[in-house]
Amino acid sequence: MPKISVIIPVYNGKETIKETITSVLNQTFSDIEILVINDGSTDGTLEVVDSIQDPRLNVFSYANAGLAASRNRGFALARGDYVSFMDADDLWTPDKLEAQFKALQATPQAAVAYSWTDYIDEFGHFLYPGSHVTETGDILAKLLLNNVLENGSNALIRKQALQEVGGFDESLTAAEDWDMWLRLASRYHFVAVPSAQILYRQPVHSMSANISRQETECLKVIERHFHQAPESLQHLKRFSIANLYTYLLFKVLASPLERQKSLIAARCFWQAVRHDPTLLRRRSRLMLIVLFKIAAPLILPPTQAQTWHSRLKNLSKKKMT
Repeated sequence: MPKISVIIPVYNGKETIKETITSVLNQTFSDIEILVINDGSTDGTLEVVDSIQDPRLNVFSYANAGLAASRNRGFALARGDYVSFMDADDLWTPDKLEAQFKALQATPQAAVAYSWTDYIDEFGHFLYPGSHVTETGDILAKLLLNNVLENGSNALIRKQALQEVGGFDESLTAAEDWDMWLRLASRYHFVAVPSAQILYRQPVHSMSANISRQETECLKVIERHFHQAPESLQHLKRFSIANLYTYLLFKVLASPLERQKSLIAARCFWQAVRHDPTLLRRRSRLMLIVLFKIAAPLILPPTQAQTWHSRLKNLSKKKMT
């Protein structure tokens, strides 16, 4: 029986799935099984996966049902004592599973190990570092404020813990990973591996896509988990909402702005500041840059606005960190 089950849902991922699977096959921890859950792909994904010859790789095909359902389907098939999920366009460094497995072995009270994330573009080139948060033990309060794991390709989880909290919420079309980490954190300790081992692919052209959907689903998660959280953590709710809108704001700002995007960014800015007015004081220089970037497409001709956007892009990235 394999020690670790790696579950990779994929829908029309022929461009990236081979590189993703290869990064798992190349792990220094080799006692694994890989369960590729084909979620009704129509683009030749199956042909790419079938070309990879390794006895640890298994493929299961279903009608399209979405990411959460595919993760649950994979978990139902998993034979390992530990489970890790991976999106079909992300990559792992070769030591990811080994480091997380050792962290869990050294911390028996923890049910989840996670690592740092860095972001890459569609070609695999480095874009920017993730938040590189290192929180160990009871991290529920930190997770309520932010998804410190950052994505669904990160965690290594004891299978028993997943069985006890139940599967991913299939009613969510975004933030289902954050919801899962919060459910686990309400019962179990986490342990962090302070190394960037998840390479999360962030295509530049889609950085500001689906903002409305992410907003709606993340607010559902926030409402759900603060409703269940102890009274001592309720004061964090407004900061959680502010952090969400700050995150969405910078997703919009990551790509060139036009009038409609600027209006979306302005709304996100207002919601962030409304829930946490101290942002204007704590990050005053950054907020001034953000305000100018938002206003430029609304008051300047398109070519001039784009020029200013390019000038401020690198500066704002530095200030965000």
